[in-house]
Amino acid sequence: VQLVVSGGGLVLAGGSLSLSCSASGSIFRFSAMGWYRQAPGKQRVLIATINTGGSTNYADSVKGRSTITRDSPKNTVYLQMNSLKHEDTAVYYCNEPRTHTPGDYWGQGTQVTVSS
Repeated sequence: VQLVVSGGGLVLAGGSLSLSCSASGSIFRFSAMGWYRQAPGKQRVLIATINTGGSTNYADSVKGRSTITRDSPKNTVYLQMNSLKHEDTAVYYCNEPRTHTPGDYWGQGTQVTVSS
């Protein structure tokens, strides 16, 4: 299994960003997928999920500002984030939206930095 995230960077507050996560193996085809983020000094948290049927859920912190989508033939899940805030600064990861153990694979993630 490989999870390759791209699209992060430095963005001004109020701006937008689009992240993508390319997944290899069977993890994508049969699984719901989620976007997580880990802010400095904080635990990794789940912020958006999409199931195989396309139904989505969002954490309150990003609801109304974010859209998660998936392209199953491309084994890719996306996260569009708008109206970015300083508190969106974090390393963003994708993975299955389930309880993860310390040894679980996460990939490298991508840094998103929102400047005020």
